[in-house]
Amino acid sequence: MSSSSRRPARRAALTARSSYDESLVDAELESYLGNARSRRISRLRRLSADERQRETETEALIALSLGFPIDELLPAERPLLPAPVAAAPNDYIVVRNHILASWRADPRVPLPRSRVQETVAASYDNLVAVAHGFLAREGHINFGVSAAFPASPPPDAPQRLAASVLVVGAGLAGLAAARQLLRFGLRVLVLEGRARPGGRVYTTHLGGDQAAVELGGSVITGIHANPLGVLARQLGIPLHKVRDSCPLYHHDGRTVDMKLDRSMDLVFNTLLEHATRLREYLKKAAEGISLGEGIERLRRFYKVAKSVEEREVLDWHLANLEFSNAGCLSELSLAHWDQDDQYEMGGDHCFLAGGNARLVHALCDGVPVLYEKTVKRIEHGEDGVSITVEGGQVFKADMALCTAPLGVLKSRSIIFEPELPERKLEAIQRLGFGLLNKVAMVFPHVFWDEEIDTFGCLNKERSKRGEFFLFYSYHTVSGGAVLIALVAGEAALEFEKVDPAVALHRVLGILKGIYGPKGVTVPDPIQSCCTRWGSDPLCSGSYSHIRVGSSGTDYDILAESVNDRLFFAGEATNRAYPATMHGALLSGLREASKILHASESRLNSDYKKYALQKSIRLINNVLDDLFMEPDLECGRFSFVFSYITPEEEQAPGLARITLEKPLLLPSKKRKVKGNQKDQDPVAEKIDQEVFYLYATVSQEQATELMECDDDKSRIAVLCKDLGVKLMGYDSTYDVLLDSFREATIVFIFPLFFLDVVPILVSGSLCVAEMVDKLTSGPVCLASLN
Repeated sequence: MSSSSRRPARRAALTARSSYDESLVDAELESYLGNARSRRISRLRRLSADERQRETETEALIALSLGFPIDELLPAERPLLPAPVAAAPNDYIVVRNHILASWRADPRVPLPRSRVQETVAASYDNLVAVAHGFLAREGHINFGVSAAFPASPPPDAPQRLAASVLVVGAGLAGLAAARQLLRFGLRVLVLEGRARPGGRVYTTHLGGDQAAVELGGSVITGIHANPLGVLARQLGIPLHKVRDSCPLYHHDGRTVDMKLDRSMDLVFNTLLEHATRLREYLKKAAEGISLGEGIERLRRFYKVAKSVEEREVLDWHLANLEFSNAGCLSELSLAHWDQDDQYEMGGDHCFLAGGNARLVHALCDGVPVLYEKTVKRIEHGEDGVSITVEGGQVFKADMALCTAPLGVLKSRSIIFEPELPERKLEAIQRLGFGLLNKVAMVFPHVFWDEEIDTFGCLNKERSKRGEFFLFYSYHTVSGGAVLIALVAGEAALEFEKVDPAVALHRVLGILKGIYGPKGVTVPDPIQSCCTRWGSDPLCSGSYSHIRVGSSGTDYDILAESVNDRLFFAGEATNRAYPATMHGALLSGLREASKILHASESRLNSDYKKYALQKSIRLINNVLDDLFMEPDLECGRFSFVFSYITPEEEQAPGLARITLEKPLLLPSKKRKVKGNQKDQDPVAEKIDQEVFYLYATVSQEQATELMECDDDKSRIAVLCKDLGVKLMGYDSTYDVLLDSFREATIVFIFPLFFLDVVPILVSGSLCVAEMVDKLTSGPVCLASLN
């Protein structure tokens, strides 16, 4: 994800706070609204006409910052309104803006419709109902990660039969969508290829686990109206404003002259302005020209940056532009590279204290995620979706949301059956997916200027202008003396081939060149880490950009669903906010709304879910009858055998293992906090349920199991020594009908199982890891391969 604005500006040093309180964003609004509902109501009763007008204008500006037109309807709003209201929507827009501003004043708690109605005249109740419903469904209000927004339906939500959804990827987009869908009452399961959540947002800990280090998306870009800022406020996490001062250094340690710095900054921005005019003049012809080619032609035409020093400083700015877009200027489209500038979120850029993993794990809370499940195939059709992961395990559901990065879609490592529409495939190929790499270092102490958060270094070679050109200091938020060197543009591609030890040596050489002449000793780092995002098969790059031949329309095409069964989210599906962390999160909220709408549309015609539930109850009843009076029983194990040959040692039989805990919990070995259900009101109910696994055994094998000391030993003998496979209801029923003949395993979750049915899993189940878990608590489904 982009950790900078699309056109990052380096301004002269300003006196500013070292930390940033996001609640100050709404200072003007809160002067009107206050924090308490009673203040809001009483104040409304005494507002003058002028005060009401000022409030309406303030709320309109809040809505504008959230991406809403100040005096128009969104396309999705118009069909919700009666024709007369849609034709003259001013009253509705005022109500909508009021709801948005009211929730943003205090997003830590839900904003119910009833509370809005207390602040609006009763004659507008219908408009309040429409606006509030729309904003809540679309994820503009009442979303988040605080205790007030658990990953489950509100207590007063109506009980209804809901669709099942498989989410591919536990990045920001996938987790935001899954969490929202669970709140909508749908059944959700997330499949993640890594052993951790977050995707390209990755906070690791170095220096003896003391320092939080961002190896992926790092900066909250523009705090005004940013949903990540909302999450931070809900969790009470402080933000640190990235300070404006960014001194530049020559490779020999000399500080770049301020006059030269400002002069080349002006030249850089002027060249971009002229590039905009050039594309307007060229019109259609600009589609085939790169931004790099356009800038270079303009530089030569205006004869600027002619000296060596001037060119090095300009190259630094160009490297910074390549960093912002995760792509070489030779690839960026002159015509459309900055198409999202108009949507850019205002306000300061911020670091999150303790790292972005705090947001990721908060999003995970209560969301069922299976880790190390790399998706290889997605089948979709009128009957639903079927997803096959590495190893052959199959998951089935009504719908699927794919949040795989654009780089993965480009690599064709996921097979879609049937193939994706041609228009989507073409958009995938047209869009660019670039690279940004980092060298993260934890030092014994801060040896650089503690009053700055960034500093830059010039490079002599143009092809290496992006190599360690910018350093981020995280000592204010990470808990240690952390420096991160960025590698962008062509240098990022070459960096993938460089040995980490060589890369670290180069970075230390640059730092010693800068600080050595100042009499500062640069210590060896305690620990370091180099990224290789381009070589990671689960992303194959960093974030998207508009390549020559592409346009913003391609982002929209990537966001299109296929037959209301297969949906897509991720930063590369967000035309307004691509290449950003908040763009990924917003795309997840967007798709959750689309999936809810699709599920409601199919509810009356989709009978498969009803048939599935009936089938499960039938099989369950048959097995309950069989085990009402077992032939043998010990601990969690009970056995029944054929009545035809009861005395034969090889008489076929069936073993049942009784489990009394929910299965979808993270493995302790992974230390993943995302699946805890501490605040899940359903968890207590689930703990009281009983879940059964079955196995075909002979009477001789059952006798051997009975001689074991405890259930743990029995599981070990059953799975390791005897090589017996455990089965769910469906396959067990097939075995019963076919004289206990071994069947292909199809694992079907019972109805009470964590609200994720009717998702199906098929494939052989290896339960070796279950041995260590059976006597100590819940079984981890993620270990059943």
